Amino acid sequence: MNARHLMLPSPAMGRDVHVWCYGWWGSPVVIFPSAAGFAHEWDAQGMLEVLSPLLRSGRIKLYCPESNVSEAWTKKEGTLEHRMARHAAYERFVLDTLVPFVRADVRLSEARIAVAGCSLGATYAALMALKQPEVFDRALCMSGRYLTTVFTEGKMNAEVYFNNPLAFVPRLAGPALDRVRRNTHLTLVCGQGPYEEGCIEETIELADQLASQRVPHIRDIWGRDSRHDWDWWQKHALVHFARMFAG
Repeated sequence: MNARHLMLPSPAMGRDVHVWCYGWWGSPVVIFPSAAGFAHEWDAQGMLEVLSPLLRSGRIKLYCPESNVSEAWTKKEGTLEHRMARHAAYERFVLDTLVPFVRADVRLSEARIAVAGCSLGATYAALMALKQPEVFDRALCMSGRYLTTVFTEGKMNAEVYFNNPLAFVPRLAGPALDRVRRNTHLTLVCGQGPYEEGCIEETIELADQLASQRVPHIRDIWGRDSRHDWDWWQKHALVHFARMFAG
């Protein structure tokens, strides 16, 4: 399905960043990896095989970058300020390097881009849509964590606050809220089965907050057999990508 591996030079990250691209044409979707952080993760976990009908028919084109999630969130090494600076560097890579590359690749200089991810990838997808709604018009967030102080030992500073959806979404107001309402849409999906502890509660709470703020969204809570694992995320992705890119 026209798989390409690239190394995109990123001044913000201070290194080249792995990106895998899949598909010939179609609506562009950036896929953020889970806590593993690998660019090839969706291929290795069978997601591309499940989505191959949409890729082959030209309904979607996927861009899968690696992330530096361990530097910012999971390893908990270094000061909180350093960790948040590394997250900010990744956001700059996405906005300053990856987005222009994607737009050039699809030959649309102002293309709107969808985002998606599972687990911590869902966290990244939600943050991108909520913070940059003019760029990212749709987000598919599967089994995400949206209270990011769980990764900072409960510590909060300004940088954590603006990367903590359950902190800043309830306080959105005025023009900041209007631009989210007007420009983006989030789909929050989670199962109620094994290993979804934390994810299910935070998914429901974020959906409640989006509803209260009248931000366009879909809340899709699956049953107690739907667990925090790739075989279920394959099902979630197929259902919602087919809906999101039906045209």
